[in-house]
Amino acid sequence: MKGTTMLLGCALFAASLGVGHAQAQTTLRMTWYSDGNEGEVMSDLLRRFEEQNKGIKVVLDQVPFKAINENLPVQLAAGQGPDLARVADLGGVARYMLDLRPHLKDAAYFETNFGPFLEWMRVPGDTSSIPGFMTQLTLTGPFVNKTLFEQANVPMPGPKATWEEWAKAAKDVAAKVQAPFPIAIDRSGHRFFSLAITQGAKVFNDKGEPAVVDEGFKKGAQLVFDWHKNGVMSKELWGSVAGTAYRGANDEFKNAQVVMYESGSWQIGQFDKTIGDAFDWVAVPTPCGPANCSGMPGGAALVAIKTTQHPQEVARLMEFLASEPIAAEFYERSLFVPGHLGIAKKGLEYKSATPQGKAALKVFNEGVSQLSPVATKLQGYVHNRVIFNAVISRLGQAIAGESTLDEAYQRIESDVQQQIAERTRK
Repeated sequence: MKGTTMLLGCALFAASLGVGHAQAQTTLRMTWYSDGNEGEVMSDLLRRFEEQNKGIKVVLDQVPFKAINENLPVQLAAGQGPDLARVADLGGVARYMLDLRPHLKDAAYFETNFGPFLEWMRVPGDTSSIPGFMTQLTLTGPFVNKTLFEQANVPMPGPKATWEEWAKAAKDVAAKVQAPFPIAIDRSGHRFFSLAITQGAKVFNDKGEPAVVDEGFKKGAQLVFDWHKNGVMSKELWGSVAGTAYRGANDEFKNAQVVMYESGSWQIGQFDKTIGDAFDWVAVPTPCGPANCSGMPGGAALVAIKTTQHPQEVARLMEFLASEPIAAEFYERSLFVPGHLGIAKKGLEYKSATPQGKAALKVFNEGVSQLSPVATKLQGYVHNRVIFNAVISRLGQAIAGESTLDEAYQRIESDVQQQIAERTRK
């Protein structure tokens, strides 16, 4: 009996140690969306982190982009957010981000390599917080189905071609090969401004306040409106959703239904993988307008959330993922333009990319030097999502025949003014 009692006592002691160890482990939740394969890459990197940090487990909750844009802000406002999240609306979520500076071993590393982009994650007046790092820098721009141009025997416009020249060429190609979508542009305010800024849209007045509807803006809106009228763009895409809803044309482009698709560098990874050798696709420089040939910068950041109960562990994870070798591996395997200045300067080989993917990445990397200061300012503006949503909602109504363009302009200005006032009301 004594032996049995001792064995039982040892077993209970060992079990209690096990329970204590289990309770000591910290679980972090990361909300994540993917454009391509980056969720797979992140899962791999997190397994490596857990092996090196036995006391921390990271649960990766993968959700659609729509959930990040629409559901996550509601959760954060209710104080129910995750420990970390990958977000694209940096200004809109900034007030919920945790400043990791007090918990980082080397804050200077983040400032040196992510400095310009940290400004995109800060609320007005904040000049020092370090909420996270860019999981990629993005740039808007067109993808073209080169095979359709060859089949139609229509020459592709050159590097400095205008939007109007591309519209004419794409429509000619579509007519000859029976493609349903000459030009597709993501139903997104961000994507619309990649056109409007080339037409001279300034977005802000001399005081730095939003003044969205100016002559350049109207030129861009008129182009999109007219293209829906004359068949360059199809109402089937923008008309399939309403309000502020996003609508891309990824699937249509992959299925060779689109001649020219205005989207962005984040599509390279999935196009490289899913199109294969079905047809030749290329990225081309942003078409020019009277003002410039600028795309819109953007990107997604992995940020810490204020409500986390584990800031030290979050900081440790962030330092691991943002470290140069790990970040370089993430960018390279995901086929992303790096949002890390040191890595961008050294360059990446993108070993897993096809020749088409590498060529596309080169075009987008070169496009960074063409960015207009207006585009950079708009991307860093804390209320840019208000502007993007108002524009796409009201312009969508005009295209659908529910209002005139002039009415849309008035409503855009009113929406922006009202919604910013609501956001800033104390």
